[in-house]
Amino acid sequence: MVDSTSVKMSSNKPYLIGAFYDWISDNDLTPYIVVDVSVYGVLVPMAYVNDGQIILNIASSAVGSIALGADAIEFSARFGGKLEHMTVPYGAVAAIYAKENGAGTSLPIEHPNGDDISVKEDLTTESKPKPKPSLSSVSSVDKVKAPKKLSKAKGKASLKVIK
Repeated sequence: MVDSTSVKMSSNKPYLIGAFYDWISDNDLTPYIVVDVSVYGVLVPMAYVNDGQIILNIASSAVGSIALGADAIEFSARFGGKLEHMTVPYGAVAAIYAKENGAGTSLPIEHPNGDDISVKEDLTTESKPKPKPSLSSVSSVDKVKAPKKLSKAKGKASLKVIK
């Protein structure tokens, strides 16, 4: 028998948020999420943040397209007439609820640890330092060289009619 305390399980937040999103939408209500912007990976318009949080309407009628992925919710929406692409990691979602009646749930904020954050490194810059940019003068050309003549193919070109 496997000891249940030694098994590392993934977060249940993606499943819960997806289920609540479907449930709220299926009942013709408007799903809203409360996002904690201090969590690593949150990409939202910061001009609309109040007290470190932003409330977002994620109804399919309010967003361009929404993807509830494995690690984050991604969608596009208009803020002040400007189209913004947003990324909300599941750990940053503090609540999901229906606007009309408040039905939903609150969730704990989960900050990723150092192992969960991946940073892309450019391996080509490790061995070679980047050259310094420099300027040089360019002189004008007085004589223009004529291009070399192309050699003609041997024989005469012709077309053949095929019926």
